[in-house]
This record gives sequence, C-alpha cells and structure tokens, in this order.
Amino acid sequence: MLVGYARTSTLDQVAGLAGQQRDLSAAGCERVFVEQVSSVDTAQRGALADALAFCRAGDTLVVTRLDRLARSVAHLMDIVKSLDAKGVALRILGMDIDTATPTGKLMLAILGGVAEFEREIMLERQREGIAKAKAAGKYRGRKPTARAKAADILRLQREGLGATDIARQLRIGRASVYRILSDHAAGGAKSPAP
Repeated sequence: MLVGYARTSTLDQVAGLAGQQRDLSAAGCERVFVEQVSSVDTAQRGALADALAFCRAGDTLVVTRLDRLARSVAHLMDIVKSLDAKGVALRILGMDIDTATPTGKLMLAILGGVAEFEREIMLERQREGIAKAKAAGKYRGRKPTARAKAADILRLQREGLGATDIARQLRIGRASVYRILSDHAAGGAKSPAP
C-alpha cells in the first residue's frame, strides 16, 4: 500500500498542501496523512507519527519533497531506520528516490554520508574556534551551576530531601546532586565555585 504524507508550515500555504495531496493521489497513494505544522516542531507532528504507525511491512511512505518529511538529513535517517525496521520503503517524488530499489538505497546512503561529513567538519571548526578563543583568553566555558550550589545541596540533604527532590528544587541534574553528595561523603568535597 502507498501511504502519503503532506505537510506545510503555515496556514498561508493551503494551496501548497492541496498540490501535495494532488501529487500524492496521482502517485497512487491510497491513504494520505496531512498536517500544517513547522518541521522543527517534531513534538507537534501528530500526522507524521500517525503515518509512520499506520505503515505495515511491504508498504511505501510517499512524500512530494524531502523537506516536507524531515528537518535535516540526520532526522531523515532516523525516519528511514524506523521504516526499515518495519519493512516499509520510502519514496520521495521530487528527488525520484525510492528505497525499495538498490539505487534509491544508495542515494539515501550518500545523503547520509554527506550529512555526517558536514557535521564532522562543523564540529572540527567549533573545536578550533574554542581553542583560539581559549588561547586569546576570551573563552571561559559554561559556568558550573551544580558546583555553585553544593552548599545548598548538602543543606537540603541534611533536611531530609532525596536527590530527585533536591535536583528539582535547585533546577539542576540529579546526576550532579549525586556527584556532589558522593564527593562530600568521600571527604574530597570540592569547594563550591564562586
């Protein structure tokens, strides 16, 4: 079964949504899931979640363009991985990619490789920038929040609060609470940051 998914970002793009639905129907989609929501707001993309849940082994999820489905190539690869696990193929009409074919799988793998390469280059540049800023004395890093609250953590523990309640009250991670309590118990408590 061919299952379509159509999405636009704003209410102003109603014509674009109708065009997507028309293209998906022309491609043979028997069921089309539609929504108007930003691709960045993945928590709100209920129709996409419904489409992915609806697909069964042997089905193909069809979209008109890549940007209608995923916000990034990494996000696309996550979607493809979940589809593969269910035995569902992906077809992107605008790019003529169909993961049911060896060529389509190759094209998607190339896209994923390029995305990973771009990410590694970006991280390398970020590391170089941080090293330069540190050398120039302009980079201090993130201020330690939990260590600055060590006295409060110890006080709240003495008052009988558990690590989860302390973390919630001080708005820090529970692991940070455990780390500070462990340091203190071991006698190697580090002094709180100024």
